[in-house]
Amino acid sequence: MKYPIIPSLLAGCSMLLSSSAFAAEFPLPATGSNMVGQLQVVIARHQDTLLDIARHYDLGYNEIRAANPGVDPWLPGAGTHVLIPTQYILPPKPWRGIIINIPERRLFYFPAGQHVVYTFPVGIFRPKWPNPLGSTRIIAKVRNPTWTVPKNIQEEHAKAGEPIPAFFPAGPDNPMGELALETGWSQIFIHGTNKPWGVGMRVSHGCFHVYPENEVQLFKMVKVGTPVTTIDQPYIVGTSGNGQLYLQSFAPIEAYKKGGNSQQRAVDAISLFEKQAQQNWTINWQQVIDLVEKPNTIPTAININAPTLSAVIARLPAQPYDFAPYGDNANTATPPPAPTSIATPAA
Repeated sequence: MKYPIIPSLLAGCSMLLSSSAFAAEFPLPATGSNMVGQLQVVIARHQDTLLDIARHYDLGYNEIRAANPGVDPWLPGAGTHVLIPTQYILPPKPWRGIIINIPERRLFYFPAGQHVVYTFPVGIFRPKWPNPLGSTRIIAKVRNPTWTVPKNIQEEHAKAGEPIPAFFPAGPDNPMGELALETGWSQIFIHGTNKPWGVGMRVSHGCFHVYPENEVQLFKMVKVGTPVTTIDQPYIVGTSGNGQLYLQSFAPIEAYKKGGNSQQRAVDAISLFEKQAQQNWTINWQQVIDLVEKPNTIPTAININAPTLSAVIARLPAQPYDFAPYGDNANTATPPPAPTSIATPAA
């Protein structure tokens, strides 16, 4: 049986989307470019966490941590400058339907007939529970799903000292959240979650977890029949039309390894992009090696004489982060408060 969507969930998330949708929606780039968004820097307050800031900007845990090494995720500290990595190289064409790059832990949605892309972070699979690769479609939209837990998943949790029940009824305590998009892969969904701080982590048994408010947005937009493609591309190459060539690097997923080393995969990705673009860049191969050895998730220029990433970041203006914290219920399916601006006391 399908149940109606809880009105409070939609109302709460609609308020959030009205004020923060800029973080997830971008016009498609002009011809000759495959990059969207821009890097930003905000100034944290004493009550902010990196996870609060990440969620406001539709970033996952992996992205905000990689962009801010050495910053305490729970206590960044008042006055700390936090890099917001909201610049993305789009996945390879064709751009249609939903594309999930699993190493990137990010979903891209290209709605038919619209010149925009929506992008959201996702939680991916735990070790030994790989997400499927390939193509399928959305076959159903499920409101308030229930979950009968397979025995092997129960056993895994029991061995880890985290026993779970055999059945979760519909509601905010269900690990599948309150809205889900069912794919054509058996028992694989793109769904909300009752533990939003796991978005961007390896927390799943095959499904893709998104923030509850992001699932509301996807649930409204995505139609049954929408194509879904999952890819394994830890090295994404792009250009923004400014003459620079960029590499975005992510830790490879061991479950998909099919031979070949990581440096060769990066070289192959660069060569393929140059061939498709019918253009050659003079590559700083030491920069490429550095990015392979230490993935940082941020698009980084790799051509000779390009400005360094640290120089680019140093030129970014730092803006105060003045949005309300998500609060004590943030790690449940309870809708977060609308991130309305908090007045700054006069000096």
